[in-house]
Amino acid sequence: MSDTLQGKLLVAMPGMSDPRFDRTVIMMCAHDAEHAMGVVINKPKEELTLSEVLEQLGLEADEEIADRIVLDGGPVRPDRGYVLHSEDFAAGDATQNVAPGIRLTATRDVLAAVAGHEAPERFLLALGCAGWGAGQLEDELKHNAWLVVDADNAIIFGDEHEDKWGAAIKTLGFEPSQLMGDGGSA
Repeated sequence: MSDTLQGKLLVAMPGMSDPRFDRTVIMMCAHDAEHAMGVVINKPKEELTLSEVLEQLGLEADEEIADRIVLDGGPVRPDRGYVLHSEDFAAGDATQNVAPGIRLTATRDVLAAVAGHEAPERFLLALGCAGWGAGQLEDELKHNAWLVVDADNAIIFGDEHEDKWGAAIKTLGFEPSQLMGDGGSA
């Protein structure tokens, strides 16, 4: 395994002990010895649209994207927006390369671009993120809480949020029904 999970998808195993992460898929945006950070990409915020978020910032969404769903990116900083997007947008140092073809921007610049006609070709907006302290994620991986899957643009930017968990597992070559929640011992 590589020293970093940045650019990978974390897929919650069945039986995830934290209900906030049940059946989640997380795009890992940063991971080093001190911390890890990712954005949940498959949990819609209840009845919250892009136009409503942009309106709170004094921006008006283009009609084409106004009804897009906003995602619940995780329990850390739920008041902050994180935009995962294609590489056709950058806001200088505020934009971070996450994986080939995937960037993260968490500033108003990207939201203004989305509201106007400068939106990245592919993007999603999530409020909040998932975060881990030093060694915490590694410990969860040792206890089989997560599967690690290569990033896939169709999964990340797809609109069928309820299908992302199963689709991510299927990239490993098996069906979600083949997974068991608890690890065994011999």
